Amino acid sequence: MLTSDAEILIVPGLGDSPDDHWQSRWEKQLKTARRVAQDDWTHPMFGAWMQRLAEAVHAAAKPPVIIGHSLGALAVAHVPDEIAAKIKGAFLVTPPAPSFILQIAEIDPAFAAPITRKLPFPALLIASRDDPYSTYEDSEALAATLGIEVVDAGLSGHLNIDSGHGPWPEGLMRFAGFMKTL
Repeated sequence: MLTSDAEILIVPGLGDSPDDHWQSRWEKQLKTARRVAQDDWTHPMFGAWMQRLAEAVHAAAKPPVIIGHSLGALAVAHVPDEIAAKIKGAFLVTPPAPSFILQIAEIDPAFAAPITRKLPFPALLIASRDDPYSTYEDSEALAATLGIEVVDAGLSGHLNIDSGHGPWPEGLMRFAGFMKTL
């Protein structure tokens, strides 16, 4: 599948993705990409975030492919079955572990609820070996629960600006390869 054949939904995490973040850069580069906006980026409420994600999937004019980072990736993993049935695929980057979510007072603890089913659409989970918000083993366990492949990004931190990943061209190449499988 070409990116032009899909509606690329960018789902940032806590605090949104600033202009120099790879998600914002990809949003500008990929012609069919648009951000799933949230009312409150600093105090995420699970129900509100899931509602916005559902609205974006329903509004998609083409099959939706989601690029989720951090809390946004975890939100995609929680998407209800009726929404999941409409999603063509997902590229999930460094979702935080529930144990870390529960340590951040600004985040609704509902994001840490256990996930109990496999995703009904193809997905990749990109995990870092030194992510401050998830151990690699936590990422592997989440990928196994979701029934998806985990990709080892090595020592890459949280794959954000703080870890030196503004443009992240390797990620864009990996995403292009993923799109070819859809």
